[in-house]
Amino acid sequence: MSTRTLPSSDLPAAGPTAPAPRRPVVPSPGGPADPVTQPQDDTQTRAENQPAPDAEPRTLPLARALGAALRDAMAADDRVVLLGEDVGRLGGVFRITDGLQDAFGEHRVVDTPLGEAGIVGAAVGLAMRGYRPVCEIQFDGFVYPAFDQIVTQLARLHQRSGGHLRMPVTIRIPYGGGIGAVEHHSESPEAYFAHTPGLRLLTPSTAADGYQLLREAVACDDPVIFFEPKRRYWERGPLAAAEDPPLPMDRARVARPGTDVTVIAYGPTVRTCLDAATAAEADGRAVEVVDLRSLAPVDWPTLTASVRRTGRAVVVHEATVTGGLGAEIAARLTEECFYHLEAPIGRVGGYHTPYPPARLEKDYLPDLDRILDAVDRTFSYGTTS
Repeated sequence: MSTRTLPSSDLPAAGPTAPAPRRPVVPSPGGPADPVTQPQDDTQTRAENQPAPDAEPRTLPLARALGAALRDAMAADDRVVLLGEDVGRLGGVFRITDGLQDAFGEHRVVDTPLGEAGIVGAAVGLAMRGYRPVCEIQFDGFVYPAFDQIVTQLARLHQRSGGHLRMPVTIRIPYGGGIGAVEHHSESPEAYFAHTPGLRLLTPSTAADGYQLLREAVACDDPVIFFEPKRRYWERGPLAAAEDPPLPMDRARVARPGTDVTVIAYGPTVRTCLDAATAAEADGRAVEVVDLRSLAPVDWPTLTASVRRTGRAVVVHEATVTGGLGAEIAARLTEECFYHLEAPIGRVGGYHTPYPPARLEKDYLPDLDRILDAVDRTFSYGTTS
């Protein structure tokens, strides 16, 4: 069993620090977030990971929706296998895979040694033999030993083989901060992989997207890096009804329509941006929030249509602003929407420092005030003093 450090459930969740915010935090629809702790009732966890009955859509935490997606994918296709540290008997450090080894056996849910390069390397070999491996990297900061396998092998083999080899490999990575964890447990490494041709990058922000995107990732013939916002694991939401047509996995989602400014976010910051949009109503501003869902490829038509309509944009992510995905988005939107923009595109993200200790992460992560300040700055252009 792995001896790596687990996040402490005794530490408070991320939020604004003193002094108090200049605007009240108004929760977005759906109620307050559950704390990022592991469920204590394993019976409930296993029950929620069972296949969905033919009834009304269930309401599940994101973590349980991901577990249900894996269970359904394994039941639908015998070629789907899970690999990772403690994914079998323990069910993963966040219990995403709880009960799956009992259901499908040790030959399909494999507890691996502590060695991320070996996990991904084994997945590459399995994909060559016709399997659809799903790897779990315990925490975001542990993916770097596997970086060579991902960017020099997994991302290139389809092109290297002249299209003869497919790499249907999904790599699940819990990412982002806000859980009061120690070093290497709160990273946001998505820009490294978005810069690598040959990879798809997906990240859900809701339980419905968690289930749907993970099912599509496993079924995809391309390698997919699946980033899971760990501080949102226990936020509940309804799964999509069977009759609802799913949004394609490379399509962005307008999470909240608006007319005055477009705020673009993904993963853990979508909820924060929705809270900011609700608070901005007090200033008479209608903020449109767009959830990217897919970081590679990016759904440029949805983004450009929104920005051309609102004339202003702010990009928000937890990763460092310098060289972050927001820089590419801002540059591309400036090129595509130059004559529609009323102000420069703003960016809000982590500071250019290593991720701080748990007591300081509230000051590091984008919060409601920093997002609203960026929105305010977009309205300061073209006005007279």
